[in-house]
Amino acid sequence: MTTVLAVAGLVAGTWLLAVVRVPGRPAGTGPGRAAPAVSVVVPARDEAASLPGLLVSLARLEPPPAEVLVVDDGSTDATAALARAGGATVLTAPPPPAGWLGKPWACHLGAEAAAGEHMLFLDADTRLAPDALGRLLATLPAGGLLSVQPFHEVVRPHEQLSAVPNLVAMMGSAAFTPIPTDAARAAFGPCLLVGADAYRAVGGHAAVRGEVIEDVALARRFRAAGRPVRALAGRGVASFRMYPGGLGALVEGWSKNLARGAGGVGVPVALAAAAWVAACAAVAAGVGTGSLPPAAYLAVAAQWWWMLRRIGSFRWWAWALWPVPLAAFVALFLRSAALTVARRPVRWRGRRVAVVPAAREAET
Repeated sequence: MTTVLAVAGLVAGTWLLAVVRVPGRPAGTGPGRAAPAVSVVVPARDEAASLPGLLVSLARLEPPPAEVLVVDDGSTDATAALARAGGATVLTAPPPPAGWLGKPWACHLGAEAAAGEHMLFLDADTRLAPDALGRLLATLPAGGLLSVQPFHEVVRPHEQLSAVPNLVAMMGSAAFTPIPTDAARAAFGPCLLVGADAYRAVGGHAAVRGEVIEDVALARRFRAAGRPVRALAGRGVASFRMYPGGLGALVEGWSKNLARGAGGVGVPVALAAAAWVAACAAVAAGVGTGSLPPAAYLAVAAQWWWMLRRIGSFRWWAWALWPVPLAAFVALFLRSAALTVARRPVRWRGRRVAVVPAAREAET
């Protein structure tokens, strides 16, 4: 029976990541073809190390954006100066009002100032390919929300520990099953494209002002309004590097996201993703105790290789030694869940961030 359940869990994981779709190439592109005006909005807090790379990639876009707005959210480094040097318009955000978290507040201020008919929200550590904007515009569902999970560039050893959180985040979106859908259960905050009218119609970031996982909450607003939500992967279009600053940043970042994010997806999808994690753990335990043959370990390693190579540049040991990142994920999730139950905040970019669900005032 244990073997049957393990196989079922591994099959569930395969189903959730069966087809890792990316934005397609637009038809009929070429010189002189008019493109919609796009305002790029970048919320930035102490992003001096990351922001220049994003701005360089934006300068190479074809077609170019109409404007680039960097919202300086109380930075203590050279974020604002580097943004101006990179050609961006800098908006200085006052401290978030009561009930607002920093990122939704910065995104809201950027959206209020944006003049484009579309808005592209980007995290400062994101990089876009030169043809990314055209591909994103061509893929945006009419009246809906498009998000892209960037391809994860992995450099330092500790960054390999983000393997399972990234996999589970993509599984939880329910966007990569064999059946295409425009009703993704989640959105990916590092890269969000939306029409300005549609954004304002659902309340924008003001409607998710207190949400730690504001991207998931925003997708929920679109779905509730009957608007399409499309989630895609970013290979060849968008990339990012998560938590290059060290293990501590990785732990705090995932601690504020994991448990809250799990509560934002549908129950069947959450159960399927949990079944995959449990199946991997069961195989590791079974091989360790001798109740399962080594071939079971190799089968899971092969599945991990197949999954990870499509979402990031993870090194060979992330899949060959898969129980290590799996154990890290379990520890991170348990820490996040414990903080949620105890209503204890985490420190993130110099602020105390509560991981408990915020009241959704705009939905009442």
